[in-house]
Amino acid sequence: MYAIVRTGGKQYRVERGQRLLVERLAAKEGAEVSLEPLLYRSEEAVLDRAGLEQVQVTAKVIEHVRGEKLRVFKFKPKRGYKRRTGHRQELTRIEVAEIKTGAVSRPAFHDPARLLHRATRGRRRR
Repeated sequence: MYAIVRTGGKQYRVERGQRLLVERLAAKEGAEVSLEPLLYRSEEAVLDRAGLEQVQVTAKVIEHVRGEKLRVFKFKPKRGYKRRTGHRQELTRIEVAEIKTGAVSRPAFHDPARLLHRATRGRRRR
């Protein structure tokens, strides 16, 4: 069982108990944070918005760290222009505590015309 979540403008494939570094989160060490699921996979894949609303991915903030230093060097030949700067990214180490889902309800009757109407409602055709 795994989920794909979005945080800090990036997407991560996470499983229960997994530790990973993400962009800095505005939470204190030891706090629980909720991550936005984009996909949930166990026996079946859940991609639709209604199904994903029932999926909850929670993680525990372990520590806040800074990434390794990146050197940025700008140079223009024949002009004497040289600039050296550095950058260290602010990161948060989290551990995925739980991936849980409620009972995914499915409609008993699938009408393809109704689903097509629902998918194209409010959109212009090109």
